[in-house]
Amino acid sequence: MTTPITLDDIYGLFRASQEDLLRSRAEFDRRMAESDRRMADFDRQLAQSRADFDREIAQSRADFDRQVAQSRADFAQQMAESNAKFDRQMAESKEKFDREMAQSRADFDRRIAKLEKTVERTSRAVDALTTRWGRFVESLVEPAVLHLFQSRGIEVTEIHPRVHTKRDGLAMEIDILAVNDTDLVLVECKSRLSLDDVNEFLEKLGRFKQAFPHYGNYNAYGAVAGIEVNEGVDRYAYRQGLFVIKPAGDSVAIVNDPGFRPRSW
Repeated sequence: MTTPITLDDIYGLFRASQEDLLRSRAEFDRRMAESDRRMADFDRQLAQSRADFDREIAQSRADFDRQVAQSRADFAQQMAESNAKFDRQMAESKEKFDREMAQSRADFDRRIAKLEKTVERTSRAVDALTTRWGRFVESLVEPAVLHLFQSRGIEVTEIHPRVHTKRDGLAMEIDILAVNDTDLVLVECKSRLSLDDVNEFLEKLGRFKQAFPHYGNYNAYGAVAGIEVNEGVDRYAYRQGLFVIKPAGDSVAIVNDPGFRPRSW
């Protein structure tokens, strides 16, 4: 037979349950307080760690900035030293180059001066030789001039070697001038007759009567003579209306054909 449950039994169970609930609530509160303390400790530790980290970062950044600044300063100093060294080397190189150029220029000037003296001596020697050869040609041609042109119908009767004039700033020299009362022949004598010699003589013929106005009414003819005549020059002189005189045996001769008609200036 079961024992009946009384009100005291029920109240005792309620009170026991209430006490268990209070103990559980107290335990829960204690554990929550402990958790709060731990969370506070964690927050303090986190804050401390963050502060330590920030200090380390700031210190590292400061160290890095100092290193960068030092590196920049070192680089700037190295660049300044390198530039200064380069400038010194360039200045030394330029000074050396200027000395060498001055020496080379001095050597060149000495060689040029020496060469100019040599050329001057050679020119004088050539001029003297050319003059002697020219005089030789004149002496070879002069005795035959009267006969040569008389045989061509120009009855010249006088010979004037090396005729000079200077009038109104116009200077002229004629190697041989053969004349009569109405006609004259200018003879240009060269050891080697060139194309330039013929052209210069043609210019001389064009200015002859200006230089010798007293021959203004004369028929003036031209002749070129040479011991040697460059190739084609005799034909060129022929086409210009000039007599061409060349050596023939012990004397000289006019080589123009009998049908040649001389030009008159």
